[in-house]
Amino acid sequence: MVEMFRRESSPANKTNRRAGSGSEPVASDYSSFETTQKIRSEAKTRVDKVNAELVTLTYGTVVAQLCKDYDGDYLEVNKQLDRMGYNIGMRLIEDFLAKTNTGRCANFRETAEMISKVGFKIFLNVTPIITNWTSDSKQFSLIFEDNPLADFVELPDDGRAQDELWYSSILCGVLRGALEMVQMQVETHFISDVLRGNDTTEMRISLIRYLDDEMPPDDE
Repeated sequence: MVEMFRRESSPANKTNRRAGSGSEPVASDYSSFETTQKIRSEAKTRVDKVNAELVTLTYGTVVAQLCKDYDGDYLEVNKQLDRMGYNIGMRLIEDFLAKTNTGRCANFRETAEMISKVGFKIFLNVTPIITNWTSDSKQFSLIFEDNPLADFVELPDDGRAQDELWYSSILCGVLRGALEMVQMQVETHFISDVLRGNDTTEMRISLIRYLDDEMPPDDE
């Protein structure tokens, strides 16, 4: 803003205005505005990248500690990650609603669009692909072409992790907790993961029922 006011007060800019245009800005002002917007956009992209990398490092530490705490019981680690995500999702939904100012979705398909194109974009800067709907529109899949949680990750080579550990299980819990807070009970689980050697990372989401206005169960 200071720079724009300085430009307005300079003699050079006063002489560059078109005759009879009054306060209409000149082309150089548009160029400066576009440059500023580009710088802001690039800065935001860099911040998003740093945030994603921090999430990756922090989450990897959490998973590693759980594997140690439960002596390599990967099935229990999956449960703990899902439970952690559930508790995060119950709180994260408030932040999501505040940032997006959105109302209630009209149906489950609209919910899927909101999850993929808004929710994941805001919090992980990714947009998973929505696919594999059932005929009753109560089940769909999210295909993650990018998963920041799994960047630079290799599962333990112990003969069990690739068959038992779902590394990103926390995301299933986040969706489950967040959707329960807006009166939707869902079941979420991964059915494939590139970390396990699969071609894709796919999460399956199923609508169980719509809830009345009631408190969600304690999943602490």
